[in-house]
Amino acid sequence: MKVFTLDTTLRSGTQGENVSFSTEDKLLIAGKLDELGIDYVEGGWPGSSVRDAEFFAAARDLNLKHARLAAFGALRAPGKRAEDDPGIQALLAADTPVVSVFGSTLAAGGAGEEDSLARIADTVRYLKSRGKEVIYDAGHFFDGYAADREFALRTLEAAKDAGADLLVLCDTHGGTLTSRVAAVCAEVRRRFSGVLGIQAHNDADLAVANTLAAVEQGFTHVQGCVNGYGERCGNANLISVVANLELKMGHQTIGRERLQHLTGAARLVAELANLPLRGDQPYVGHSAFAHKGGMHVSAVLKRAAGGHIDPKAVGNRQRVLLSDLSGRGGVLYRLKQHGLEDKLDEAGRRELLDRIRQMEMQGYELEAAEGTFELVVREALNPGLKFFEVLSYEVKTTALGSTATVTLKAGDGVHTATAAGNGPVNALDLALRNCLSSLYPEIAKVRLTDYKVRMLDARKGTAARARALVEWSDHRRSWTTVGISENTIEASWFALVDALRLELMRLAEQDPAIERVVEDYCWGV
Repeated sequence: MKVFTLDTTLRSGTQGENVSFSTEDKLLIAGKLDELGIDYVEGGWPGSSVRDAEFFAAARDLNLKHARLAAFGALRAPGKRAEDDPGIQALLAADTPVVSVFGSTLAAGGAGEEDSLARIADTVRYLKSRGKEVIYDAGHFFDGYAADREFALRTLEAAKDAGADLLVLCDTHGGTLTSRVAAVCAEVRRRFSGVLGIQAHNDADLAVANTLAAVEQGFTHVQGCVNGYGERCGNANLISVVANLELKMGHQTIGRERLQHLTGAARLVAELANLPLRGDQPYVGHSAFAHKGGMHVSAVLKRAAGGHIDPKAVGNRQRVLLSDLSGRGGVLYRLKQHGLEDKLDEAGRRELLDRIRQMEMQGYELEAAEGTFELVVREALNPGLKFFEVLSYEVKTTALGSTATVTLKAGDGVHTATAAGNGPVNALDLALRNCLSSLYPEIAKVRLTDYKVRMLDARKGTAARARALVEWSDHRRSWTTVGISENTIEASWFALVDALRLELMRLAEQDPAIERVVEDYCWGV
């Protein structure tokens, strides 16, 4: 069956700690959600946020192909007419085809209950008279249903009778168990026809499960946020909801072809939120299809039990992590990934695995540094091959900045270069490139895109060993190299050197001109 999707990342998602989007960010996200095939994009609460009002003004120029933009707001205030309520007028001023309004399901008792019902009906009826598609969000529905079942159902009747296009049950506190959600949704489905929706929060870590349970009871509208962003523990992760509905339950949401863009959408939103995408996030995380244990790796190689779905279905990829747990199967898998499986015999693979295990015991994290792994393999295939020898390097930092000097033996001579940079690592990077550029001008195309340092034994404080991870790109692909040392600068230097050694090995294999340079100038061959 068709299940409609509403994304509230731009409204409820921004209530999450450390989540903040500019107007430009929100426009980009709205466009991406439209491309993804999301049915409704809830853009914000124009009556309570100047930034949200600015977004809706700017969103008039969005050329959405599929999604319908929704503005969110509250019912009319007590004692006011809907046409005189500033919040209601702000909803209309947002000029969206869809309006979401929320009301409380918690019984107020006596006359307060009748007033609540009147406010629901008046607000929905007024917005419908202005040509809007109206979504009614029944706030705290599951708590209200537990406290006063009949009043909770009467709130839905008030909205439905006034013309609401869609009734949404909200687990606002996020603490309802899945079995309870299923039972309540089944009762509401029996009582009400038309489209029913679910909005689940994740305070009991059940938001996705509760959303799927509602669909199993005949609900055909789901709400959530990309990556599960939201207040407290977040909202239902719409990425996981969509993937499960399509791939596990056989329903249609965005369509199988668009599922391939789920990972890209999740990463874009995380990047704009300036938050890391959780590595263990289902379907789209970096580790979602990563295998480390030897038995799991063996299954991957035999294509017997590589994962619960094909990672490509959601735009992700399978990875085999190299460690003391992965065994020879993991090495073989990674060799195949790099097209090098036929270049090492069984004895060579065994030696390579032994070296990897030794490196991991020293603190090297090859599962996060595929570039270092490739370099280790290429060095095993070409023992003694060196493009340059580091004779010395020095870096100085003052209040005015950092300066590095690097001296290398390369080709038929000694080369020295000095460079000023934005910090010591940047200065070393620039000086190293300057030294090599006369012999290998292609090195200029490689750029550093990310840099992380972690202390391996925090109990030792500043005396702990450091692990530096450096990510690189040559505009065609990306790779990461790692360095280990008690000295943070030295660890970073090792990662820098290894990245350029790897790129030179690749270039020598592919480019005849570089190969001639290697033959003429390579030291120690």
